[in-house]
Amino acid sequence: MSSKAFQDYYPDHLSHCYGCGRLNEHGLQIKSYWDGEESVCTFMPRKEHIAILGYVYGGLIASLIDCHGTGTASAAAYRAENRAMDSEPTLRFLTASLKVEYLKPTPLGVPLEVRGRVKEVKGRKVTVEATVSANNVICASGEVIALQVPEELLPG
Repeated sequence: MSSKAFQDYYPDHLSHCYGCGRLNEHGLQIKSYWDGEESVCTFMPRKEHIAILGYVYGGLIASLIDCHGTGTASAAAYRAENRAMDSEPTLRFLTASLKVEYLKPTPLGVPLEVRGRVKEVKGRKVTVEATVSANNVICASGEVIALQVPEELLPG
């Protein structure tokens, strides 16, 4: 795995997201990496990410799938173009659709592993399937359909 996360390549003006923005000091600041053909992120939920005693809030799980999915989409688009992630123009993605299935209660107090697999890269759209595991047990699965950030949303 690379020592630099996908999110570390985002330019400053695209690095404020609550889930993955490295410049959001109050956010989750998730970090995603390639692990062969899959992407991986490890996240340690904090005590405030609680739903009921001992278990993670479902919204956090959805956020992890969401932001890991869009980060994976960005990295996959660069791979598809055979480009480095720090090359211009910037390829950054936003969520068009998010589907999450909660399969088992997710325990609080253990690291969560989010794994993504690119299902399709088609023009400005990338589809990513993801799972969230705790203690090697899949607790949630999901799918993110991500669209490349339109030019009109970019500063300049």
